[in-house]
Amino acid sequence: MHGLFQRGPRHSGFLATELGTEIVARALPAGLAVPGHCCGLVVDADGRTRRMAAGHRASLAAGETAWCFHPGPYTGQMVPFAAAPEIGLAVHFVVDRPDPRLEQQRFDLFLASECGGSLMLVELVRGMEQALQRELAQGNMELPPCTTVDEWNAFRAGFDQLLYTRFGIVVEDCVPVDLGGMCDYGRMLLDRLECAVPPMPVAASVAVHQVDARAVDARALRRLFLELPCLMRAVRLAALPASGVQFRTLQALLQRLDLLGLSVATMPALGLQAPGQALLATVQARRAHHCVLAAESLDEAWALLARFERAEAREAPALLDELDRIAANLEFHCAARRSIHPEDEQ
Repeated sequence: MHGLFQRGPRHSGFLATELGTEIVARALPAGLAVPGHCCGLVVDADGRTRRMAAGHRASLAAGETAWCFHPGPYTGQMVPFAAAPEIGLAVHFVVDRPDPRLEQQRFDLFLASECGGSLMLVELVRGMEQALQRELAQGNMELPPCTTVDEWNAFRAGFDQLLYTRFGIVVEDCVPVDLGGMCDYGRMLLDRLECAVPPMPVAASVAVHQVDARAVDARALRRLFLELPCLMRAVRLAALPASGVQFRTLQALLQRLDLLGLSVATMPALGLQAPGQALLATVQARRAHHCVLAAESLDEAWALLARFERAEAREAPALLDELDRIAANLEFHCAARRSIHPEDEQ
């Protein structure tokens, strides 16, 4: 395994960090070369990305940041059903290889929009697990007890497409594992008891997390700003079998998503109701909450796009209805992020 940063005359004291084990990706300071077996990624202020091969130095313009990631392979264990933690899956995966036909790789967009200074393997596996649990809970994928070979193959097809569409991850192997010996059932019962305790009043909760609201809102807005255009482009390119009426419905939905992109690009500042007039902390927390919910709708949209890729003609109406529901949720939460009620004014 090669170190991320090699000692040199300009960075002689920089601590070398390993990639490809616990760390999938991390920021790369300007002027340092991409180590062997790794790939570099430069992200500009607008979210556009370009990759760098191993050995190239990160030459950054104003507003650009650089990443370095190891393509793997990686191994992680995940629980498909939250209510059955003893049932697990051992997944072996790699980051998708560069495709010259694509303007931007999905993993590149994931790094640019959702990650901070580094991407830990445990964080990536947790995100993959949450995406799988959501699809199984909503009935979009099936993993029944005593799964037959045909049922397993159908599950694998959906699972592989989900991770590729959502994260840019290619699954090399996936096998069931027994995690019963690793489960702390006592800790799980205590966690459920804590979740059952009534939450703090809104005012007290905001007082505790007042500073966090800005950071949470900024991360969610970045996701919306960068991912909505890519999502619309992917939906346009998806080969969804549809009739003429369904095609016009899809066009209308794309126009709504386009307007949502404009709304996100012109979103007002979190803490201002007018120039020089600050908003109450409770209102800021409510705005940030709606922004986070809008970003969570993006996860559902990417999962829906994965189902587009393997859809049959008879499934087109249901998929379009689902896209309409997601678009409506995005419209509602984006409008709530912009709005100020009369009682909110100081």
